[in-house]
Amino acid sequence: MSRFDSGTDQLLCEVKDRVCVFTLNRPDARNALAPEMTGALGRGISWAAAADDVGAVLITGAGSAFCAGGDVKAMGARNSGSKPPPMEKQFQALKARHMAIGGALYQMRKPTIAALPGAAAGAGMAIALACDMRICSDHAFLTTGYARIGLSGDYGIAWLLTRVVGPAGARELLLSSRRVTADEALTLGLVNRVTTSEDLLSVAIEWAREFANGPGVAHAYIKDNLDEALFVDHPTAIEKEADRLLKSRTTQDHKEAVAAFAEKREPVFKGE
Repeated sequence: MSRFDSGTDQLLCEVKDRVCVFTLNRPDARNALAPEMTGALGRGISWAAAADDVGAVLITGAGSAFCAGGDVKAMGARNSGSKPPPMEKQFQALKARHMAIGGALYQMRKPTIAALPGAAAGAGMAIALACDMRICSDHAFLTTGYARIGLSGDYGIAWLLTRVVGPAGARELLLSSRRVTADEALTLGLVNRVTTSEDLLSVAIEWAREFANGPGVAHAYIKDNLDEALFVDHPTAIEKEADRLLKSRTTQDHKEAVAAFAEKREPVFKGE
């Protein structure tokens, strides 16, 4: 079994039963993002996307929070420190970091899940939204948070939020920065499931395991179809789906599923 070494205690990684679990591990800071953590997470996501023995990715946070977003204390130190690098250099570094995490998560061709034990704020909310699905504890809440600290947003949150709750809902949540409870998040579609704090991780891992041991090629094609559905017309969507359906018919997983149906047993998928 392959293994990813994050190189830091700020990001833990474990692979079991084809599920890669990343744990943001700065509980004393509510898992606020720091350069060491984001660098490791970007590398980890890239590794998981390519690892043959990883079928699904789960991201969670240590302690009582998922991720509080940017480290506001560090922002204060940065603003009072020495002269910052040129704006263009800052822009390129920021864009690269956001693409390595939010962009890579959204584009990953394996199922991704965010498990929120508590607060998902700012960039933490954006990272959760970049995953395919979200599950949270009944004590969790989500907030865009940016307006509260005089910022406009990052990690693609406006794009992601608009696609999850629609333009009107995204405007309200971004401009107000209000808290969204677990129950309201479920109603709005910000999360797919709500469970107790005690059961969160076990339920999330079991959910991820179902996807990790499913038909990997079909999952990838389904994600491609869903992504294209946002911007192509209906005839083009039908054309693309037909092409991918024919390709998926040639997979070993499809043949196994047909055989299992005939033999009245559960299929054993290998992602091939």
